Amino acid sequence: MKFTRRTILRGAMAAGALSALPRLSFAATSLEMGTARIDTLSDGNLVLPLGFVTDNPDAKPILERYGITGDAVEPPCNVTLYRDGTNTVLFDVGSGNDFMPTAGKLTEAMDALGVAPEDVTHVVFTHGHPDHLWGVLDDFDEPFFHNAQHMMGKTEFDYWIDPATLDSIDDGRKTFAAGALRRLETLQDQIATFGDGEEILPGIMAQMTPGHTPGHMSYQVKNGNAQAFIIGDAIVNHYLAFAAPGMAAGSDQDPDLGAKTRTALLDQLASEKMPIVGFHLPEGGLGHVERDGDAYRYVPEV
Repeated sequence: MKFTRRTILRGAMAAGALSALPRLSFAATSLEMGTARIDTLSDGNLVLPLGFVTDNPDAKPILERYGITGDAVEPPCNVTLYRDGTNTVLFDVGSGNDFMPTAGKLTEAMDALGVAPEDVTHVVFTHGHPDHLWGVLDDFDEPFFHNAQHMMGKTEFDYWIDPATLDSIDDGRKTFAAGALRRLETLQDQIATFGDGEEILPGIMAQMTPGHTPGHMSYQVKNGNAQAFIIGDAIVNHYLAFAAPGMAAGSDQDPDLGAKTRTALLDQLASEKMPIVGFHLPEGGLGHVERDGDAYRYVPEV
């Protein structure tokens, strides 16, 4: 499917979401990790055409099993907050006010936990898509988390900061590229980059999980004997991505690489049995992966 801004908005209209009331569940789930804590914060939800999941007709029985029968989906957006007593880390920052009216609710979620923007010491990005990056600037185009060190994988940063990406990316994502370029140019003197396998902060290890974007990063977080895996959009939904991980996903910029990454990551997570936090997974995004025959299933921690 070829995506355009009109296509996205048509999917939103199909779900009636542009006129819907905002969702009010801001702080969704939490996980105690030794002396540290993870909270997931709702940035609201997206409204997308079904093609962002798949155009493959073989997916229909799986989608129907999960009650997905219309032309649009409404994935939640879960920003991860990690606090270890020294560092207060946000993994991604949501959409801000410029992407969709159903998203951009992170400020309310932080208020619900009593966390102010100036309390954040580090902002760590999984990738440069709007629902993960665009909330980084305020209404005056100043860094919203003005005391924080901002961090992004070098491959991902180099891709979005390159003006040539605007010419090479597909038409439906040109707005994504322009928005990322503007924000990263503003942050350029405040952002640190890193590579695959680096420990970017104490107990936080980066793992390259490309395909959704060229340099998408996930993060393994450890504190004492406790650990969790922050997957961003490497696994982008709780139904098709688990039941048919090898099937191409419409939201991946490189669908073949995305499917390869997703399959390997699910095998790793099912074997290691560690909690995961997914940006677009339900019930706040905190759960774990179980094997289900030749496929997998997502089990929320509720």
